Amino acid sequence: MNLSYWEIKTWLTNIDYTVVGSGIVGLNCALQLKKQYPKANILILEKGMLPQGASTKNAGFACFGSLSEIIDDLNTHTEQEVIELVKKRVKGLALLRDNLGDKTIDYLQLGGYELFQDTNSNLFQNCISKITEINNLLKPVFNAGVFSLKQNSFQFKNIKENTIFNQFEGQIDTGKMMEALLKKVQAKGIKILNNILVEEFSDNENTVNIKTNQFEFTSAKLLIATNGFASQLISETVKPARAQVLITKPIKNLHIKGTFHLDEGYYYFRNINNRILFGGGRNLDFKTEETTEVSQTDLIQNKLEELLKTTILPNTAFEIEHRWSGIMGVGNQKKPIVKQLSNNVFCGVRLGGMGVAIGSTIGKQLADITL
Repeated sequence: MNLSYWEIKTWLTNIDYTVVGSGIVGLNCALQLKKQYPKANILILEKGMLPQGASTKNAGFACFGSLSEIIDDLNTHTEQEVIELVKKRVKGLALLRDNLGDKTIDYLQLGGYELFQDTNSNLFQNCISKITEINNLLKPVFNAGVFSLKQNSFQFKNIKENTIFNQFEGQIDTGKMMEALLKKVQAKGIKILNNILVEEFSDNENTVNIKTNQFEFTSAKLLIATNGFASQLISETVKPARAQVLITKPIKNLHIKGTFHLDEGYYYFRNINNRILFGGGRNLDFKTEETTEVSQTDLIQNKLEELLKTTILPNTAFEIEHRWSGIMGVGNQKKPIVKQLSNNVFCGVRLGGMGVAIGSTIGKQLADITL
């Protein structure tokens, strides 16, 4: 890039902290750094025009795990680990709401519903049999029962008559959340450069040399918050997981309210501005969806449309207005990776599809380990 003296001096000189990724984690990290060091020169680099991970691509679920997901987690985690996972998500959501305000992000606690297909009786019976056990497990976190049975009152078809209701689940407007975070960051004098891809870096004891697709520069510290794209820069065990989404055109008299999980949470939908936003389906082809390509496949998009027609909106005409994809960061364990990689390089990645819930706290933790 043909940079002038002024551009180099103003944007790329004497950088104290460089944050890679302008998603939930990166922005919260930068805000925490600025809080601790008000005079610090902080630069955020973002490879896209907007955040390219899942921060502006998600469904806006303010959730901490459906019943079937928590039961499944108990197969690979101890009870105490599961309690800690849920606790972190609850605390993260509280921090997000406190930082930005419920009105700003359109937070609504309308509850969440887990639906079970007629063909999935074993999963349904297993979940029902463990409601009391899981409620007791989570009681220290919520001081109340979380899950209960509720009738299918939304005229969904081909599902069990009863759904499992989560009274504490909420929803937000993802766009408003990210817009508010960006405004806070910019108001603090933190610089953001978009369309800048970090290609490689080297830690030289006192500084980090950073090479991008546009220029090279040095920074005292480097903080990597690229989640699903982490493997492109670092060797931590983070796999990309693509989430495909579609949204309908507005539908008159759409009475569906709340957030909805189907098929162990691999499908999820909600009402937003009298439209159905519907995503998921990566369980149809895990290997293909283990990608950083932000595109769609016929296999999953056709399945989403089929479920809309047969299950979610069986008696309602609808049209698809838009489709997109987001990239999550997952692994064998649900515990995020927040660690020091070398003298001056740190990372906060692998949010496991819970970025809305834990992104604020992971960003804060990432900043804190550099202090």
